[in-house]
Amino acid sequence: MYYLCYQQVADELEQPSATRAVATAIAKNPLIIVIPCHRVIGQDGSLRGFAAGLDRKQQLLDLESSVAVA
Repeated sequence: MYYLCYQQVADELEQPSATRAVATAIAKNPLIIVIPCHRVIGQDGSLRGFAAGLDRKQQLLDLESSVAVA
């Protein structure tokens, strides 16, 4: 599975100082399933803010890791 940290998203947007803005935008994302923001994690690998709660974020990550990819 592929995960990004907030800093990597900011870097991809060519806005390396926008880490906090990226985190805020992801936290306010109303389409949490359509746009898989649950895959964005802290730079240290920890779970960070998620509009549906960290418990749900972990459930989604666990669910995805248990599904075989063809």
